[in-house]
Amino acid sequence: MTGGTGRASFGGLAGAGMLPPVDPAPTARPTARKQTRGRFAEINGFIDVTLKDLKPSEIAIWLILWRDTKPNGLVQTGESDLARRSGYRLRMVKYAVAGLVAKRLIKVVRQGRIGTSASVYKVRGVNPGGGK
Repeated sequence: MTGGTGRASFGGLAGAGMLPPVDPAPTARPTARKQTRGRFAEINGFIDVTLKDLKPSEIAIWLILWRDTKPNGLVQTGESDLARRSGYRLRMVKYAVAGLVAKRLIKVVRQGRIGTSASVYKVRGVNPGGGK
């Protein structure tokens, strides 16, 4: 393509003809869709089966933990951060976490320490045992 000036142009941009070709869009679907489907199944199970048996503080804490869960299935956060984000006092967060652990909706993978590290949790949408 040449313009009136004798220079090659591409789409009206001088020198754009020297750009490398653009790769075509990938034809395979990304694997993120399977992960998204799994996350929706988890939240649906939580709402349909588990929600009715929880206290409001446990619901709020579970939702925050679920939202922060990484692709590896773990979430790392401190109880003080949970208290700040949920609007509950630290003591109520401790009760809620203990209740979620007792109901097997979260598992403490690593207990954090004050001032050094946050706790690591594994979050489940439905109690695997089916009971309280």
